[in-house]
Amino acid sequence: MRLPRLYPILDTGTLSPLGISLETVAAAFLDGGAGILQIRHKGHWGRDLFDSARQLARLCAEAGAQLIVNDRADFALLLGAGLHVGQDDLAPRDARKLMGPDAVIGFSSHNANQLATAGGEPVSYLAIGPVFATASKDKPGPVVGLEELRRCRALVEQPLVAIGGITLENALDVLRAGADSVAVIAGLLPAAPTAQSLRERMEQWQRLVKTA
Repeated sequence: MRLPRLYPILDTGTLSPLGISLETVAAAFLDGGAGILQIRHKGHWGRDLFDSARQLARLCAEAGAQLIVNDRADFALLLGAGLHVGQDDLAPRDARKLMGPDAVIGFSSHNANQLATAGGEPVSYLAIGPVFATASKDKPGPVVGLEELRRCRALVEQPLVAIGGITLENALDVLRAGADSVAVIAGLLPAAPTAQSLRERMEQWQRLVKTA
């Protein structure tokens, strides 16, 4: 697959304290040009969250964007979305059996050995990180860094997403080091997020990544 250069992740743990809904953020990002969105929720999937996710699926379909669900193949199937799994989640080969041959499936790695092994899995794209220090995960792995990212790019043929501590200031360095796409959480959120400020931040990112 061809990944958009920017891969926004809507992390409920980050958004909840800001008092802004998934639907508002998703709509603003899509209006600002996002071509892919991931829902990342590490807690219980209640009915309210699923209803929000269903609205996101509708918004993405209307915008021609790809929706990805983190971890949960069951909800990804219900939503007609893609799936992203990590090292401790459902194995990629089992995920492929569930999701079918055409579904978008991503798989996380945290070092060169994991990435090289992941290259043999039936996935659409791979992710590696954290590239830089990040506060978006409770127990992040060791920082990969740009030099290791350059080395890792040659280990796999699938599109490669870089994640972890990526900002407007360092994103171009990451893309020039070989990443096909940069996954961003906190860097997409203004201090006081509104529909307008979120759209403007997305537009700022889109202008930036087009120069890479």
